[in-house]
Amino acid sequence: MKISTGTVLDRHLQSFAMSNVDAVVSDYSPDAVFFVPGGPLKGREEIRRFFEALISEFAKPGSSFTMQQRWVDGEHAYILWSAETADNTYEFATDTFVVRNGEIVGQSFAAAIRPKYARTDERT
Repeated sequence: MKISTGTVLDRHLQSFAMSNVDAVVSDYSPDAVFFVPGGPLKGREEIRRFFEALISEFAKPGSSFTMQQRWVDGEHAYILWSAETADNTYEFATDTFVVRNGEIVGQSFAAAIRPKYARTDERT
């Protein structure tokens, strides 16, 4: 049975909302590439580290997530969203996905993120 791109996307978003890192990472193919502002992440282990940090941030009390747009066309999906966490305001964020054989094989993420608190330099 072929799993649709929309089904994979919905499962992925639900796993993230439930703070389930294992389920989020299991959506990716073993050789997936995830483009983030710091450079590409390759494979499930690198992608896991990204999501461990992100899910930890979003799991803090008071976090919210608002889906602005969700588009699916064949093996491609795009979401536009905004969010608030205890640490940051995600003023504008997008993810683009490529899904094949029920797995995410490629993704890109970009966002305008405003820290809520000024970072301090702890060097003396």
